[in-house]
Amino acid sequence: MTYEQITVSHAEHVCTITLSRPDRLNAYTPRMADELQRAMQACVGDGRTRAIVITGAGRGFCAGADMQALGSISSSGASSDATAPAMQAGEGGLEANYRHKFGYLLRLPLPVFAAINGPIAGIGLCLALFCDYRYMAAGAKLTTAFAQRGLIAEHGISWMLPRLIGNMNALDLLFSARKIDSAEAERMGLVRELPAEGFLSAVQGRAAELAATASPRSIGIIKRQVYDGWLQSLDEAWVVADEQMKASFTTEDFREGIAHYVEKRPPRFTGR
Repeated sequence: MTYEQITVSHAEHVCTITLSRPDRLNAYTPRMADELQRAMQACVGDGRTRAIVITGAGRGFCAGADMQALGSISSSGASSDATAPAMQAGEGGLEANYRHKFGYLLRLPLPVFAAINGPIAGIGLCLALFCDYRYMAAGAKLTTAFAQRGLIAEHGISWMLPRLIGNMNALDLLFSARKIDSAEAERMGLVRELPAEGFLSAVQGRAAELAATASPRSIGIIKRQVYDGWLQSLDEAWVVADEQMKASFTTEDFREGIAHYVEKRPPRFTGR
């Protein structure tokens, strides 16, 4: 598969996807959004990928939406793919919650790591919020940006950010659009900070360790349970858990989970 605005590499069951417009601080475009989604969907069921890492080329992660695209919206008065949600065909009900821009990330049965190597803002931050893990290089800075551009909390950030760091912290970042560094972001519980030196390798190492030690089947189901749980009652979540636990007892990964523990050896999970 050929890409223009991202690069893709594989190692140790980890797929690393790099936003690659370094001359524009990896500013987000409709093409980048499409390529990113296609690359991530290609990882599902490819037989080798058990974790995904997203990072940015050069000195930043993503500076937000390409300002030239935003300028064209202002001059035309019309919406564009740069800001409109990416709707997809699908079922209603619970599944409708995952059809908007970045919602598909919550439905990927693989753990997704955001490796925030430098400045991140606006839609770039929204992308990272919908990842399962957010690691940030020490000294890097982030901003929501929207209010300082005359915009509103878009791309699901008003729903996701309070769930991650609470209403007061979320409103502070959204109202003020002030820049905060990795240390403050970690104190809020938004990211985990890692040293800038060797940053990407460290994140890839954590992804590889998870891929090597945990059942990919379990990860996929647990991820669905957690995000669906935000939209369910306790009773609904409990019923699903009971059904999935019974199903787990019949799988290869359950048998391997017992065997490697008893035999005191590394696991050889198949995902089945």
